Amino acid sequence: MVEWYLEYEYWVAVVQLVLAMLGMGAGLRVADFQKVVLQPKAVNVGLLMQLVIVPLVAFGFIIFTDLPSGMIIGIAIIAAIPGGTSSNIFTFMARGNVPLSISITALTSVACLVTTPLILDFLIAEYMPDSFTMPTLRIAIEIGLCLLLPLLMGMAFLHRFPNYAQRFSTICVRGSLFGIAMIAAGSIGAGRLNLADTPTADLATLLGFIIGLTVIGIGLTKAFGLAHEDNTAIEMEVVVRNINLGFLLKVSLFPLVAGEANPVADMVLLSLLLYGSWQLVMGVVLIVWRRKSPVEIAQAQW
Repeated sequence: MVEWYLEYEYWVAVVQLVLAMLGMGAGLRVADFQKVVLQPKAVNVGLLMQLVIVPLVAFGFIIFTDLPSGMIIGIAIIAAIPGGTSSNIFTFMARGNVPLSISITALTSVACLVTTPLILDFLIAEYMPDSFTMPTLRIAIEIGLCLLLPLLMGMAFLHRFPNYAQRFSTICVRGSLFGIAMIAAGSIGAGRLNLADTPTADLATLLGFIIGLTVIGIGLTKAFGLAHEDNTAIEMEVVVRNINLGFLLKVSLFPLVAGEANPVADMVLLSLLLYGSWQLVMGVVLIVWRRKSPVEIAQAQW
């Protein structure tokens, strides 16, 4: 099983991302994008948080800490990817502005065709080997084929078969989760994920970035004076990243070479898995917290 995974790691990453985006697209209509025009401030704040603030937070941790290159690259990937498909579900469960969440997710997913290679090049170019050239065109093509195309196909499925779209979306999302489980299991089985060999100080700093990104994202969002439901949607977009895309980028940047270990690539994967675990936990916390009314939240803070 492990040997099979190592041989087909790239395609496992591709399939899990395609399934995730198909599932997301099957819940999107063109009308959802039209709502952007009616909420320019909230959408602009969401885009600002995703495309500017998150990369700047990552840049600060990269500059002012002494993390190993694998974790630095992992942090850069986390900052460069857009919000994840789960953010829309979490926003719904937290009684947030679901159309706003969907619009920001969709817009950042489209924008990442350009922004992701640029952010990665800005943050990690100097941490890659001298012979390394950022595969900007390849990353853009992979995002287009594995992210945007499946998203459009999912939307087309919803338009053509509305009665089956919800079931189709559920199957795709579950298939994507299974793919992520395969990535984790295959990596553990191959001995590529070993927390015991990771310095405690490095893990603590990485967790500091993960928690710091969450705190800064929530704090800054409140400063713009948006409605409670809009804050909830933007917070979820910041916290819940498209880790599915992160896995694909990791495999693209560090293609597996048979018989050769790559500690840097393993550290990147560890960073992505840790963030993926954190965002699920934090997503549940935000759901419980944001389901309270604004009055209840103010009373709890007081």
